[in-house]
Amino acid sequence: MSILDKVKIGNSVQVNLEMSKDRLTKETIDAINVSSLGKISDFRITDGKGIGVVLKLSNGEEQWFFEDEIDLLDENGCVIKKTKNKKENSNFIFDFISGLNYENKNKVSELLNPINFFIWLVVSFKDIF
Repeated sequence: MSILDKVKIGNSVQVNLEMSKDRLTKETIDAINVSSLGKISDFRITDGKGIGVVLKLSNGEEQWFFEDEIDLLDENGCVIKKTKNKKENSNFIFDFISGLNYENKNKVSELLNPINFFIWLVVSFKDIF
């Protein structure tokens, strides 16, 4: 479930300054220190995979943030805990591959074993896909 399913333009969110202060200007950090709340004014695609938000901050400035740099608020103003549901696109093969671990081999017979090579190959590529 993405951020688009949870919030709409005009909703208030809270900025997590620790996640984003390395890329923000001093003026933006000062505005967030005054009030970490902002109103969503737009959505943007961040890096081809995620959705970011453009927030109107307390000083009137608009700044965009990655989805993980903000905390969603409920109607009472309390932070909604983030839960990552990895089971949405899960199946047996992906569960099996994610459980594989490769231990370095030192013996020649272990290095030439095609099963060890296959496990190494799968573990090496599992983060790419």
